[in-house]
Amino acid sequence: MKKLIFILIVIVLAGAGIWYANNEGNENLSPSPIAQVTYICNGDKTIEAAFYKGESQPVEPGEMPIPTGSVKIVLSDGRNFDLPQTISASGIRYANSDESFVFWGKGNGALVLENNVEKSYIGCVILAKDPGGLPEVYLDGTVGFSIRYPADYLIDTSYKYQALGPGKDISGVKFTIPPSLATGTNLSSFDTGVSVEIIPATQDCNAGLFLDGNANVQTVTDNGSEYSFASTTQGAAGNYYEEDVWAIPGTNPCVAVRYFIHSTNIENYPEGTVLEFNRAALIDQFEKIRRSLTTL
Repeated sequence: MKKLIFILIVIVLAGAGIWYANNEGNENLSPSPIAQVTYICNGDKTIEAAFYKGESQPVEPGEMPIPTGSVKIVLSDGRNFDLPQTISASGIRYANSDESFVFWGKGNGALVLENNVEKSYIGCVILAKDPGGLPEVYLDGTVGFSIRYPADYLIDTSYKYQALGPGKDISGVKFTIPPSLATGTNLSSFDTGVSVEIIPATQDCNAGLFLDGNANVQTVTDNGSEYSFASTTQGAAGNYYEEDVWAIPGTNPCVAVRYFIHSTNIENYPEGTVLEFNRAALIDQFEKIRRSLTTL
């Protein structure tokens, strides 16, 4: 009997020890963030944000829900903050106890207020992760978009698309392929590239606004995003011009990405002197650039 009681005591103590060890370990575990995001802001500043979900709090019917989430942010100037979520009519707002620092997430953008002033981190937009081969980042903090592009592409921040005729220029930014990508082929590096173009004050953002003539505008879904899409192909004096336009419905100003491919008739060259350019590889690179575009 004494031996049986001793065994029972040992079992109970062992179980208690296991329970304590498990619970002590759980207390030391940090909660996992529900999302981790990098924002890029004017002046090449960045914000690393990790969002956490809190436990929901019961409220009476008709009462506003109690915000319980939090965010940990690390600024590129070295500062970091742990901020609780606060009540907000729109977006998700976080602030420290005296409201001297406010981080406000709205869609794909973020607003940072220091003593009620937006002064250090301005025009912040979510930065898409590099899918591979796109290390450079361009930010337009005024319109509100960021996009990635290859390191050897040439960037023109004063670019205007002028093919629609006088008085119909479309402003934007263009990323032109490097000469090395076209060397020895029938591809032109002069104007082949990807551009992000903006048409202001547009209620119906569609691809037809960016092309001359009666383009066949379609609604397409790619990589989980919906686009207004249209394309044209033209030829003149042995030159071919292919244009694909991917406009983002609902954006105002209207934002679109244009692929522009300029090639020449390979039959105009002596046989074996020029190679046909790798169109599939070029389009694949253009697709990566477009898919990295993030708008507010």
